[in-house]
Amino acid sequence: MSFVSVGVEYGLHCLLYLTGSERQTPAPSVRDLAQLQGVPSDYLAKLFTKLSKAGLVQATEGVRGGFALARPADEITFLDVVEAIDGDKRLFECREIRERCAVFNAGAPDWATSGVCSINAIMLMAEKRMKDELARHSLAELAAQVAVKAPAEFPRQIAQWLEGRTSSRRGGSDTD
Repeated sequence: MSFVSVGVEYGLHCLLYLTGSERQTPAPSVRDLAQLQGVPSDYLAKLFTKLSKAGLVQATEGVRGGFALARPADEITFLDVVEAIDGDKRLFECREIRERCAVFNAGAPDWATSGVCSINAIMLMAEKRMKDELARHSLAELAAQVAVKAPAEFPRQIAQWLEGRTSSRRGGSDTD
């Protein structure tokens, strides 16, 4: 089982399509984003509810309604997305097993239980480093990395696909 859920992966991929102020297409709906990437629409709707509550996306209403980033992509970190979707869960939960050693018949001695459990201390350091690393990387950075890899026409293809979806929601053609 992974520590970070598949929902975070789905969310980050979808948020990529909401970056870039130069995009002139209407805000995509959850259904549009789900179909664009082949992810379950119902599940993605739940993720976008969490992203909205965390202040990472905002919804627009109406026929041309959809989602947009609630703040600039360079101000949205991977940690923001992980915590919005998965919550602020601990990497490790110490069960104080050190108190249960079979040779401690009358109860664990102070030397065995005093202070922070050494295993827990290492896990806490690992959790801090992981969160620090996630906080160092922004959605804008991710979008820039993808832009370097993708062909130049890819953003235009996405924009045209989304525009076609919005036109069909309005009941019109692409020339409306």
